[in-house]
Amino acid sequence: MAAKKATEGKEVKAKQAGKRPKAQPRKPEKAEAKKEIVFTVGKRKTAVARARLKPGKGVIKINSTPLELVQPEMMRLRMQEPLMIAGDLWKGFDMKVDVRGGGVMSQAEAVRQAMAKGLVEYFPDLRAKYLEYDRNLLVYDPRRAEQHKPPHSSWGARRYKQRSKR
Repeated sequence: MAAKKATEGKEVKAKQAGKRPKAQPRKPEKAEAKKEIVFTVGKRKTAVARARLKPGKGVIKINSTPLELVQPEMMRLRMQEPLMIAGDLWKGFDMKVDVRGGGVMSQAEAVRQAMAKGLVEYFPDLRAKYLEYDRNLLVYDPRRAEQHKPPHSSWGARRYKQRSKR
């Protein structure tokens, strides 16, 4: 009883001072718990892929091209890895992925990361499978190419003129 009066007193003082009382953590409603559309981002080097997942028939499009028609084949197989690991779970979702920047394989890596992150939003138990297979399906890789040094930038990052010892 005394504790209740103390908290009421604090709220009254806070209102008088023009401050807001501390907000209580809100429990998510059932409608919020079920996600309709999920947006995710995957990155690799300078390639950025933005994916949109929503419940549907299993249609996957990369830059408005169906996944089955993406060329080269190695790039397509790399993009399909998260789908193969997930099994048939992905067939209930439509995915639309827009990817820009980087090279062919960097774009494929970015797309697979975006798709894997989106599927994990719907099925959290997939996280362990993805991390066991390849950590880069869910985690961004910060490595970058080294900058070329000023005097002879066309030579490369670390190459210098060869010196004779004698």
